[in-house]
Amino acid sequence: MKVLIKNGRVIDPANELDGVQNICIADGKIQHVGDAPQGFSADVTIDASDKLVMPGFVDLNASLREPGFEHKATIESETKAAVTAGYTSVCCLPDTKPILDTSSVVQLILDKADAAGYAKVLPLGALTVMLEGKTLSEMYALKQSGCVAVSQAPNNNINNQVLRRALQYASTYNILVVLKPEDVVIKDDGSIHDGAISSKLGLSGIPVSAETVAIAQIIELAEETGARVHLTGVSSARAVTMIARAQFTNKGISADVHAHQLHLTELDVGTFDSNYHTSPPLRTVEDRDALIAGVVKGVFSVSSGHQPHENEAKQAPFPSTETGISSIETVLPLMLKLVADGLMDLTGLVKCLAYGPSQILDLDVGNLSAGSVADVCIVDPQEQWLVSEESLLSRGKNTPYLGHQMTGKVTHTLVNGRVVFGK
Repeated sequence: MKVLIKNGRVIDPANELDGVQNICIADGKIQHVGDAPQGFSADVTIDASDKLVMPGFVDLNASLREPGFEHKATIESETKAAVTAGYTSVCCLPDTKPILDTSSVVQLILDKADAAGYAKVLPLGALTVMLEGKTLSEMYALKQSGCVAVSQAPNNNINNQVLRRALQYASTYNILVVLKPEDVVIKDDGSIHDGAISSKLGLSGIPVSAETVAIAQIIELAEETGARVHLTGVSSARAVTMIARAQFTNKGISADVHAHQLHLTELDVGTFDSNYHTSPPLRTVEDRDALIAGVVKGVFSVSSGHQPHENEAKQAPFPSTETGISSIETVLPLMLKLVADGLMDLTGLVKCLAYGPSQILDLDVGNLSAGSVADVCIVDPQEQWLVSEESLLSRGKNTPYLGHQMTGKVTHTLVNGRVVFGK
């Protein structure tokens, strides 16, 4: 199918584009950016006047729940929600049931994503067998089966001796290792940020050191082994400084922050609403501001940290509820709010949602170069919509943004040149 996207404001940091252009697509690839070449006849024409045309977003951290937790969500439901939010590629965490530590589970996930026909699913294989932190998984076999990286997330229950051996193994085969920087011993039974709010509410706190101690250890081991390491879900100002310093000398260190961490803080937890029970916890205003600065400076990419849950998972005393937000559908408007507030520009938005993540994963997506895969999203930056259980396509309705008015909505998403979402 040949597709012409015309009159849109094309924003593509990879090619330093920001202006009104046409995009010609054929055979699943970008054929041309600019005036349509002579003889190009489109089967589908999309008028993107007054809209933004961007590379499809790449999510570095999401739980799709299937296989094993279909009562929470499925690959079909979450990839459908993803494309309506501009995501064309989604990394899925390995905490499925069975654990994503064998080639057969990888193939099952890829087959289900292919059958759904929405966003591409990029599996993160388990770093250790059963995610138990004891025995190394067959990382090379997982990579050969289609995993873009290996990960111990969403937990970090692995001692440094095992982690060092894992990083040595990964370095040998140039396998990216995705880690959640969290010392589970320091974290203990904490449920929110350790500070004034935790004291006021009488809840056990999670100190910043639970994150920074883990980061220091991971950076040191990455330096020693030469492994490529990505730190996912960073939450503190101190971590920004540590990671920026590490990146100055080691280009193999990358990191992301969840979009909601750029807006919400510990102050939002005051009502005991379990939809604010997140991991990592929401931290201080100063931490939030430092994270925003880190994104603007290119220290971080931005992920969704998408964690869909059934209603019952959030219906218990705050510390006993399951952590996480169903967040993939609110990432774009939250990032556009930072643009509207003058904290970043649209080029920076595309860098942290598309181009940056694609570079971390070493994939030829996240750009609109001629010859590249035609993963594209078209955004109406002025469209307003209400976050409600009806408007969210994800199975998970667990978001603190229910009832909030958002600005910015995807109108079309193309995956491999095929329109998988369009109004």
